[in-house]
Amino acid sequence: MNLRNLLSLSAITLLSLAVLTGSAVSQQKSLKDQLVGTWTLVSTVDTNKDGTKTDRWGPSAKGLAIFDANGHYSFMIARTDMPKFAVNNVNQGTAEENKAVMQGMIAFFGTWSVDEAKKTLITTVEAGSFPNFNGKSLNRIITSLTADEWKYTNPATSSGTTTDAVWKRAK
Repeated sequence: MNLRNLLSLSAITLLSLAVLTGSAVSQQKSLKDQLVGTWTLVSTVDTNKDGTKTDRWGPSAKGLAIFDANGHYSFMIARTDMPKFAVNNVNQGTAEENKAVMQGMIAFFGTWSVDEAKKTLITTVEAGSFPNFNGKSLNRIITSLTADEWKYTNPATSSGTTTDAVWKRAK
């Protein structure tokens, strides 16, 4: 093999490797692309400022988080052990019944984005069950994300704790 053929073969090999490497990198999805879809709650653990851990939503809590590709989301977590209202009318709950509902769920919707460098989900609340969040941006640090599981830390919950949550992709 002469020098010219050897150089040509080397150039083709290097070009092929560059294309393959570039394809592998471009196939890796962004965090935002990976979050698009519907997620169901697996578990949450709240850590109080003194380090004690609690299960604010109870052991059988239900939750749903939906992120669409256009940047809109809906998010809800609810206890499953909330007492039913004595009167079958949403507008006629007692003070105790309404308190149980407010302490037993959180729900909001709005727009979302991801800071890829900081691995942070940013949700901007349009409206929700805790009006103090309306118009605010909330941050969750993505600690793990696979095709089927999403884990995050919420460093500033509405109850003053830090939450570690696990979600699975809805099937």
